[in-house]
Amino acid sequence: MPETLTIRPMLDADLPGVLDTLRAALGETALLRRTPEQWHWKHTLNPFGRSIVLVATDDDRVAAVRAFMRWRLTTRDGGELSCVRAVDTAVHPDFQRRGLFRRLNEAAIEIARDDGVDLVFNTPNAQSRPGYLKQGWRDVGPIGVMIRPGLRIFTRRSDGELPDPDEVLPGATLATGLSGVDRPALGLRTVRSEAYRRWRFEQHPTATYLRVDEAGSTAVLRTNRRNGRDELIVSELIGAAGHRAITAAAKRSHAAYLVAWFSPRSPERRQAVRAGMVPVPRVTALNLVARPLSPIDVDVFDIANWDLALSDLELL
Repeated sequence: MPETLTIRPMLDADLPGVLDTLRAALGETALLRRTPEQWHWKHTLNPFGRSIVLVATDDDRVAAVRAFMRWRLTTRDGGELSCVRAVDTAVHPDFQRRGLFRRLNEAAIEIARDDGVDLVFNTPNAQSRPGYLKQGWRDVGPIGVMIRPGLRIFTRRSDGELPDPDEVLPGATLATGLSGVDRPALGLRTVRSEAYRRWRFEQHPTATYLRVDEAGSTAVLRTNRRNGRDELIVSELIGAAGHRAITAAAKRSHAAYLVAWFSPRSPERRQAVRAGMVPVPRVTALNLVARPLSPIDVDVFDIANWDLALSDLELL
């Protein structure tokens, strides 16, 4: 690495350069704006703690950034793992092919290990996944798709801004005041405290999360537009009658379809199927990878040992 490039912890003053690098390398979408508000929501306000963030700089210019977002997973026996999620990694196009991805990862891993982190996990895209596998990450398994088509499945709209939530799901209320009470984990599962749910669903800077309540259960949803079709994403189910909440949402929905994902054998999966949501064969939305940093009494490379919903994985 040229001597002019320095790897160090990110400073608050680096944020404009970090966002410029993220935009140049990764772009942005209507849902994922590279704004100070979005960055602070993810890396500062996160109830699991402030992220580990490193930058590579060339004098005062940010050449690359590597962020490890804090997370906590509960285990089937009630224990907890201190985790980080590898997100917001970018090398500016002007500085690529200099080994910065590898060097930033190595430095961040050492900081995380010294800080007592047990596990790193993330869902890299097809371009970055080979780089992670070369540096010690291993595949856990695919995250699929469940879908319930709506009456507007053939209706297409122009791509661009996000659809108006009121038009896609008339009469829905904002997903505020969600309970922090959770069912027992069936595998590695995000610790769902009240603070987590408030941060995750009420405070997101760009996504508007909605709730539909039925029979004492809640479906937490958001709207999106993909390939010209409005979709209604079931991010989370709370309660034992989630199927009734999904069904109520589907009856009111003006989306082309509902989409979700819950781990096999989870009660939410059974509720989604009961509500008419069907797993789509051989379709993979994301690929989960992981790298333990300490001995863990769970085989983290077996997807059957994870207890996931889309809310654990999307927008992060």
